[in-house]
Amino acid sequence: MRRCAPILNVGRRSQSRRRREVPALSLAHPHDAAADALPARQSAAARTVPFVSIVMPCLNERETVETCVRKALGWLAETGTAGEVIVVDNGSTDGSADLASAAGARVVQEIIRGYGAALRRGFAEARGEWLVMGDCDDTYDFSQLTPLMRPLAEGYDMAVGNRFAGGIAPGAMTWSHRYIGTPAISALLKMFTGLKVGDSQCGLRAFTRQALETMDLRTDGMELASEMILKSARRGLRVADVPAPYAERLGEAKLDTMRDGWRHLRFLLLASPNHLFTLPGIFLTLLGIVTLGLALPQHGIEIGDVTWQPIFAGTIFLVAGVNALLLGFAARIYTTARGITNEDWGLRFYYRHLGFERTIGVGILAMLLGGALDVLLAIAAPGNVSRLDLA
Repeated sequence: MRRCAPILNVGRRSQSRRRREVPALSLAHPHDAAADALPARQSAAARTVPFVSIVMPCLNERETVETCVRKALGWLAETGTAGEVIVVDNGSTDGSADLASAAGARVVQEIIRGYGAALRRGFAEARGEWLVMGDCDDTYDFSQLTPLMRPLAEGYDMAVGNRFAGGIAPGAMTWSHRYIGTPAISALLKMFTGLKVGDSQCGLRAFTRQALETMDLRTDGMELASEMILKSARRGLRVADVPAPYAERLGEAKLDTMRDGWRHLRFLLLASPNHLFTLPGIFLTLLGIVTLGLALPQHGIEIGDVTWQPIFAGTIFLVAGVNALLLGFAARIYTTARGITNEDWGLRFYYRHLGFERTIGVGILAMLLGGALDVLLAIAAPGNVSRLDLA
């Protein structure tokens, strides 16, 4: 299979539906450096693209929203691409919505506060078969969207901007986000999905409507950026990495480092119950079994009439492991019901052969058996007072 240079191939090619196609942007411009980085699979210099919706979430961006809208509309006009610009007002109080409307954008309202909620509202309102998302704080240049769109014409499902490859202007990103936050989240995403993304938190992205439907986005906050990467990898979408210059923003930043960082971490852990619970549970359970197997045959340590059998560690490992496995299973049921993870064979077996009532029955039976064993031990203990084994 042929690959495009900074492209990350994580699944099979999707067949994008195209309800509305027009002759549009040239995808192989002789002076476009990005065109060299992403060589075309077809020889045609100009191809057609479907209707494009450019979605911008907005919260008090009066200083920049008009500029972003005009740049986006200018790109549509310059490339001959049919499309629209949608600004999602998320409760602005500075007149941003009026400025966006005056600049030519279609303004929609979202009462639920949050980056993800605003974007999902915009996606629901969009008419395009291809969608672009980007912040309206003028950190991304909407007049230069061609490199971002090119991978979609090449058959990829989503293109994600890479600020580190595109260049970050001085003062545009805090050192904690640049060297700690974003790399840490990207590393977790790689560990949980196997997909290496150059900049998992870049807000400039393009994707097909079919990819949007496949991802089935649910989150309301900044963690939507991580949800898109995680679900695209797990659901077999093909993702391209595209350099995206990042400029210093005007106005007040809306990102809260601790709050939004925790929301990303919480979502990633919730979306990866196997890494959080199941794998540690398997390890602890096996460690407990091995430890018990090694300790039980030993004679033990005699202190007077008392023999101490050192099996406490194995018991603790085993109990902790079993509980972790149960928590992992419960987490998988919850995340599958919320649409965060996919249903696997274990859950299908549970729903088909066990279910809630039978599981409760098994738990009650195990509790009764444990109680019966305790009663038998209590009855047998008085007859063996001359020698007490502590296990």
